[in-house]
Amino acid sequence: ASGSLDNTVKLWDTSTGKPIKTLTGHTKEVWGVSFSPDGKILASASADKTVKLWDTSTGKEIKTLTG
Repeated sequence: ASGSLDNTVKLWDTSTGKPIKTLTGHTKEVWGVSFSPDGKILASASADKTVKLWDTSTGKEIKTLTG
């Protein structure tokens, strides 16, 4: 997974190097991403002062955390 200056998170297929899903919902650039130990949830941190939790199998947003 990678964060981007275009406000998205991309999930990549490491064997092909091609993107699998693009996750949208942040309103500013995404600075960091981290997977849960089981790989089922991805957390993304953004300059919009939120952390979003994503379901990696569907690409759907689970929850938004605000500071």
